[in-house]
Order: sequence, then C-alpha cells, then structure tokens
Amino acid sequence: MKALEIALTIPDLWQQEAVRALREGRDVIVDAPTGAGKTYIFELLYPELRVPAVFTVPTRALANDKLAEWRARGWDVGISTGDLAWNLKARVVVATLEAQKHRLIADGGRRLLVIDEYQMLADPMRGVNYELVLALAPPGTQLLLMSGSVANPRDIATWLRRIGREPVLVSHAERPVPLDEIDLENLRAPAPRQARSFWARTLTQALHLGLGPILVFAPRRNAAEELARTIASALPEDPLALSPEQETLAGPGLARLLRQRVAFHHSGLGYALRAGVIEPLGKNGHLRVIVATMGLAAGINFSVRSVVITGTSYLAGHMTAELTPDELLQMFGRAGRRGLDETGYVLTTSRHPRLHQAQPKQLRRAQPIDWPALLAVMQRAHERGDDPLEAITAVNGRWFSPHPIALGTERAQATGPMPCGLRVDLERARFIRRGQEEMQNSRGEWEAVGEAVAGTLGEALMLRGRAWRPWLSQPESLRDLRIGALCRLASESGKRYGREVPIGSIDARDPDQTVLAKWLRPLMRRKRLPTAHLPQSVYPQLPALTGGGEIAEITTRGPSAFARLDFSALPIDVVRDSHGAALVDPPTRRVVPPCCEACLEREWCETVPIASSPAHTWRQLGL
Repeated sequence: MKALEIALTIPDLWQQEAVRALREGRDVIVDAPTGAGKTYIFELLYPELRVPAVFTVPTRALANDKLAEWRARGWDVGISTGDLAWNLKARVVVATLEAQKHRLIADGGRRLLVIDEYQMLADPMRGVNYELVLALAPPGTQLLLMSGSVANPRDIATWLRRIGREPVLVSHAERPVPLDEIDLENLRAPAPRQARSFWARTLTQALHLGLGPILVFAPRRNAAEELARTIASALPEDPLALSPEQETLAGPGLARLLRQRVAFHHSGLGYALRAGVIEPLGKNGHLRVIVATMGLAAGINFSVRSVVITGTSYLAGHMTAELTPDELLQMFGRAGRRGLDETGYVLTTSRHPRLHQAQPKQLRRAQPIDWPALLAVMQRAHERGDDPLEAITAVNGRWFSPHPIALGTERAQATGPMPCGLRVDLERARFIRRGQEEMQNSRGEWEAVGEAVAGTLGEALMLRGRAWRPWLSQPESLRDLRIGALCRLASESGKRYGREVPIGSIDARDPDQTVLAKWLRPLMRRKRLPTAHLPQSVYPQLPALTGGGEIAEITTRGPSAFARLDFSALPIDVVRDSHGAALVDPPTRRVVPPCCEACLEREWCETVPIASSPAHTWRQLGL
C-alpha cells in the first residue's frame, strides 16, 4: 500500500488537467479505466475545498468504505445512504445519489457534486434519478462525473453543453496496470491432493504461480461462502494472526477461513464485519482469496492481482440478471495494483467470461422520467413563487434523451391563452365536456337537470313526439307487468290504462260458490270460495298479489268475474321540472360553457382523447 500511495503522490498529466479545470470552476467528465486513479482527482481538491461537496457512489458498501478511508485521513466527512445519515454539514458528504436527490436539485444543494460511476445513468431502475439530478442541478453546483465503462462520454459532454454548462472531457485510455488473460485449464503447477473441485485446484495452482491475491466473483451469497470454504480447505498453511476483536466479529466459521487468508464478502454480512474486518484485510493485501458476490463490482476496491468470474448471471433482489459487458469491465478492472503489479490478470476458461467480452456501455435513457420527480419540480417552483408550468416546461428541454416528455401543456403552449384561462390541456378538455347538462321540461323549455325523486305512475309524464302525455295514457306504459290483460279504465281526466285479471266463475252446481281463477288458487290455497266472501277474502289481497294494482272496478261477463286494476299509485323515479311536473327520461343535452362557444380550440378540446399527464396530476392533487 505504501508503494501505491507514493505512486499517487505525483498526479498523472490527465489527473492534473482535470484538477486544473475544476479549479477554474468548470464541470469535468473523467473517462479513465477502473483503477487508473479517478478518485484521486477529488482527493487532490480536498485541502482547498471552500464549499461543501457531495461525493455520490452507487452502493452503500462503497459509501461506508469511503467514509472509513477518508476519516482515517482526518477529513471532515459525513455520510448519507438512506439508512444512515451522519455529520451532514461536513465539508464532504459521501452519499448514494437517491439519498441526496431532493437536496441536490434544490437551490440549496452542495456546490460541488461528484458522481462516481456515472454510467448508472443507464441503469433500468436507478438511471432516472441520475438523469434528473444532472438535468436539474442548480447552475451554481459544479459537476465532476467519473467512470471507466462509458462508451459515449462525448454524448454526455454534448448534453451538458446543451443545458448551458461548460464541461471539460478528460479521457485517458491507458490502464496504469495492463490486463492479461490466463486460461486456468492450461496452468502447469502442482495442486494439493485435497483440492478435488475445479476451482480449488485451479486457484491453488494460480496462487502457486504468484497470481494472488485473487478476487473471485460468485453469483450468490451461498455460492460465495461455499466456494470460500472449498478453496480454504485446499490451500497450504499460511496462518494469519487475528486480533481478539476480529475473532469475535468474524465468528468461528469465518475466523477459520481468515486464518487461512480466505474470506467471503456479500451484503448479507453485518457492516462491522465487512468494514471492520474483511475489507481492511483485503485492502492491505493480507488475504490470498476473496470470494464476493457480483454486487462488489462497483463496490470495495480490494488490493488484488487477479480476478475470476465464476458465472454469467447473478441474483439481483429476487430476479436473476445476466452480466452485461460493462459489468464485466468493472469486475475485470479490479485486477492489478498500481505501484505493486506490472500486470493484472483475468483468470478464465472457455466456459466463463473472457476479457474481450468486457466493453464500455453506450449510455441512453433507461426509462421515462418518473412523474413524482416532475411534480416535485412544480411544487418547488410554487414554493419559490415561480410559475410551476413554466418551470416544468423549462426542465423538459434539459433531459439527456433528446425526446421530450409529454407534460400535458403542449397544446396550451402552442395556442397561447384561451377564453377559459386554463393552461393544462386535460383541464381544457374536461372543462368543455363537463359543461352544464340541461333537460327539456314539460313546457318544451330547456332547464338544468334536476335530481331523480320518488313519484307515482299516476302523475308521471312521458314524451311522445313533441308533447308530454300522462304515463298511463299510453298502452305501452304497463307492458312490463306480466299479469292479466291490458284494459282501459273509466276516467274523467282522460284515457287511462290498467290491467284486468280474472277472479273466478260461479259454480254451475252451487250458485253460492265461486270457482277461483287458476292463478289465484295457489295464492289463496283453495279452489272455491263462497261468492259472498270474495270482497273480504280476495279483493283486499289483489294489490299485493298483482304488484300494486288497486281495484278500479269489478266487472262480469257471463258467470265470470274480473277485476280491473289501477296502477296509478305504483312508485317510479321521476325528475320534477321547475313547473312541478314529474317527468320520466326527459331529453337532455350538454351545453358547453359560454366561454367555449366561439373558442377556436373548441373542436380540439371536444375530441382529444382524455389521458392523464404530470401537469394535470399536479393540478388534481391541489399542490
């Protein structure tokens, strides 16, 4: 490690160029291989920092690592990772970008923003946050972007110029420690007899040939732990003395591996164990083999000579993800220690990732900008007293992708002010379609639609042609009543229809008895009744038996008796107009607001598909 520190004491020319541009107040994009010393650019600036800075990293593990490293140097440094926030007023805050997103895009953000591994801009899940922060960073916030796995850094520089910045692109293609590839299947070195698995045999051979320390990437936590145990059991003795504190933190199982100078490392381990034991031992070169999960590719910078990747996929949350060429570039880039190694080595086989497969990533927008972020932009503008819609429109021209986002104000901006005074497209469309609903009343006039209320068939009116007529004056009014036959009732007020049902016939053998009609027999539970009992036994029950028909009259034809039923009291929903008339299904129309009647945009507003938008959502939320 001393050799490494001495080598970095004198900056390379490209590092000096970056520092000089930063001192001049320029934004800087650094494109240099992993391990070339990009972070050293920022470290050179620290003694002269007069403004607070945020140094963002992709993972919490790397944030914790930087915090420990810089605190050990005596720096004034804090941390913000979502689950941990400490010393946030320090000269430097190490953070994950999401934890500082809202602060970074506000006017009160830090004056220097460093985004390490800015290729995260194209990450399917997190890239939207990186694009948002870079697009909305206040003009007074200076940017330092660093990556070793971006294929199109010039496109990033062009983007920053398009949004009014003056970036300097510093490119350095040469690795300080070049990489070479070694086929593990062709190693010619002795292997211990206890090394029975492929990885145990080949990695002990690699160590024997001086290719260690070795960083092994495994796809899952369990695989990493099992592989570490397998390798440790095959290695010859080279005991490492552990302190009592290290023994306690590691526990018996991991302590045995550490004494063999082997460790596993993954996010399932506690912070104290990772940062207090495994990472210091790995950085100081005390370990021969470290088996880590793939997430470490953009994580801790262990001191190793060789790297091997044991698979092509890994577990990301609950999903399996395939390794991408830029991720391979990150992993292979861990090989070779500046100042210690003349060459770094990629150990591979015909079945495992090869060095030529590692390629930088072509950055492009991963997914649309999320609406909550746009709503936050509008809300901040509102809080500052600025126009929220103008703020979001200005932001819409600042994205990395040249394709703007549909904000929901495009038509309103194109047409300018309209009589309605609304500036959100969807509000205009909803406003004209909402309008006022009117109905035709009993005198043929148009008035506002009233609420449905309870009425009766006797007072209800239906529209026939151009005239309103009593509901029961129309034959079809009782069509849905499946009882009896349609009949006309005697009425002084005009034509009125009812239903006629049979009661029964005089028994030919006993004139005092009435044989009930077939439909009445099951309901009355008898076949005959004394004729004199009909008014008391049958007639009072007819309304309940016929769905509400009141007896208007009893008529006879020969020996048969019939009841004519009046359904005037039957309830029905009606709309009462301003004259008190009870209307059924009155004609309605929707009248556009007066300001829309002669508006040039009327047709567009009435026909455009209704689709939500960020601007309309902001208005709906009442922000």
